[in-house]
Amino acid sequence: MPLSPKSGEPRDLAVSALRGDLAIAELSLAEWDLLIRQARRADVMARIACQLAGTGMLARVPDAPRAHLESARLFCTAQHEDVRRELRHIAQALQPLNVQAVLLKGAAYVHANSPAALGRQFTDIDILVPKVRLDDVESQLMLSGWLTTHLTPYDQRYYREWMHELPPMQHLRRQTTLDVHHNILPATARLKPSPAKLFAASQAVGPDFHCLSPIDSVLHSLTHLLHNEELSHGLRDLSDIDLLLRYHAERMADFWPSLVARARELDLARPLHYGLRSAHRLLGTPVPQDALAAAAKAAPAAPLGALMDGLWRRALQSQHASAAAPLTPAALFLLYVRAHWLRMPPLLLIRHLTIKALRRAEPDKSTPV
Repeated sequence: MPLSPKSGEPRDLAVSALRGDLAIAELSLAEWDLLIRQARRADVMARIACQLAGTGMLARVPDAPRAHLESARLFCTAQHEDVRRELRHIAQALQPLNVQAVLLKGAAYVHANSPAALGRQFTDIDILVPKVRLDDVESQLMLSGWLTTHLTPYDQRYYREWMHELPPMQHLRRQTTLDVHHNILPATARLKPSPAKLFAASQAVGPDFHCLSPIDSVLHSLTHLLHNEELSHGLRDLSDIDLLLRYHAERMADFWPSLVARARELDLARPLHYGLRSAHRLLGTPVPQDALAAAAKAAPAAPLGALMDGLWRRALQSQHASAAAPLTPAALFLLYVRAHWLRMPPLLLIRHLTIKALRRAEPDKSTPV
């Protein structure tokens, strides 16, 4: 069953709105004000606006909050058009290479008209290309106006030797940001999903790009969320997963057993367990009990599992101060440390965190990783 706020805990109206269990017509203006602020902080206001519009409830929202919701929806629509235009530029740049470019996350949702595109806002475009073509792709993009950022020697080594992507690239004229990946987790990470298997299962969407298969798209969204050290958009990303699970489960008869089997094949069984459990408990995602039980075979020991439940429950809600449960800052810090621990071996992690700490003392000398 979905979690409800415990006695004495703040109410997260953004989560309630995404779950669809808010009595919209009964909200006071003060509650609408709180909902708008929480939703904006979690980057889900456009999604809530689109959901309300889809059910015909947006017209019943009072004028002032409806203006905010409509504005977010219009901005999101314009952003999707910008993304489609930018994808055309990227396709044109890569056309001479005949390379298999796989769109990831938000750009993939928009390009494929995925249900997770509903009200989805984002700040960059992510693509996945074979590692053996990485140099060619980078060179071709640079010829087309994208410039590499994070230029210090340490940053360059950090991305090129240890991570799963190039340093972020920014277009000189349009100022758009592009992340070029060769895997979905860093080379130094403890889990080792096979990029070859992701490419082999990917599906062509239009003449220029591929997208991950439906099941791999879910697993990538889960993995990205649950290995990310920065969770300010955690609720938005969990909502993506909720929409993807609902959509694909309705259209694939063997979706749940296939999802569990594929997670094991890609070494992503633990992220699947945490993700299904969190989506089910926080957003009421209709995950069958046998799927939860099958995924739970990768769960940690009971004490650690209980701790992780508490951490995810705090971190994946709106990060607005009004919605923060007790100990939320501690939970976010522990998950920040955990994410780095999963990405790097101990000695490399100590070195990396030390360098980041020193940079905070001298913020003008380098762009932080």
